[in-house]
Amino acid sequence: MSTVPDLLDFDGLLDDAEREVRTRVRAFVDERVKPSIADWYDRAHFPVELVPELAALGLLGMHLSGYGCPGRSAVEYGLAAMELEAGDSGLRTFVSVQGSLAMSAIHKHGSEEQKQRWLPSMARGEAIGCFGLTEPNSGSDPASMTTFARRDGDDWVLNGAKRWIGLASIADVAVIWAQTDEGVRGFLVPTDTPGFTATPIAPKMSMRASIQCDIALSDVRIPADAQLPEARGLRAPFSCLNEARYGIGWGVIGAARDSYETALAYAGQRMQFNQPIASFQLTQSKLVDMALEIEKAQLVALRLGRLKDAGRLAPHQISVAKLSNTRAAIAVAREARTILGGNGVSAEYSPMRHAANLESVRTYEGTDEIHTLVLGAHLTGIPAFRSVTEGEKR
Repeated sequence: MSTVPDLLDFDGLLDDAEREVRTRVRAFVDERVKPSIADWYDRAHFPVELVPELAALGLLGMHLSGYGCPGRSAVEYGLAAMELEAGDSGLRTFVSVQGSLAMSAIHKHGSEEQKQRWLPSMARGEAIGCFGLTEPNSGSDPASMTTFARRDGDDWVLNGAKRWIGLASIADVAVIWAQTDEGVRGFLVPTDTPGFTATPIAPKMSMRASIQCDIALSDVRIPADAQLPEARGLRAPFSCLNEARYGIGWGVIGAARDSYETALAYAGQRMQFNQPIASFQLTQSKLVDMALEIEKAQLVALRLGRLKDAGRLAPHQISVAKLSNTRAAIAVAREARTILGGNGVSAEYSPMRHAANLESVRTYEGTDEIHTLVLGAHLTGIPAFRSVTEGEKR
């Protein structure tokens, strides 16, 4: 009985280098993550001890070039994200926050000195970054952020608060987005700067093997050269968010696939009425539906990856994958849980953990509603939400 669904020969669409990345990361997840993830999730423990291994695999800033970054393709990065999330969304989130958000912000918008200072050590896993955009009262509408940076002589002084910031309590540097007299700007804030406080959010019902924090900024004084010189307006953080959203479009497929594989293996072994439940028509119907959704999601993600590698990926296309693939992954995880019956609520099996994690994934980097409106605006030419603010114009 096949475990990994490949009804359409998806493997045949990949080249040798892409398959090698996928195989290598899948082996790491099988050996180093899956045996322990139930315990980590139960204890709300993020395995920071794996960071050097993730760096050695070339997964930190994987799709960035120069400054010690691996410089791999968008498709290779996507396949790696898929395999990491087959272990747990928290692991893929770490790689996403580190590479697609914090490192990407520095790579896209930083000065040469900032790039030289931070990117090589972050690629090696010796420094960890976080990305502070969301606030307690500013999520889908970041233009309403109230964190403010004011000039004081040659320095900047930051005051405000951020919420749901991944990795902040273990980070060495925070990319903080703040209003200024000249619009939204980005700043690199070493986390040992006086006035910077990161507090992990607990308890959580989702993403338990991951770190999300509240950040308090109280008269945080940083030098003028801490500003990201090329970051002007909200388009700057949005460009980083699109990198993360692209990875999510791939990553959620891993959670769906692991849920499917778990359900398929269980159905082949679980005996009821003197036969395995895999022999029942209703069970087979569920398995087929799950496999079809995974196949479709893979094709969507691969198309985006090819477009990205060709330099032709548009933001609304990223919304297609983030919205559609995350919806599909949640449906697969929930359906897989039903095949497990009562055993599905046990930590021994992954689908319920994946389903809980995916509720967070569908919210961060743009909720279902926001991506629906992005696509609605693209289809109709009529924005149904405030899409351009004065802060973005500046």
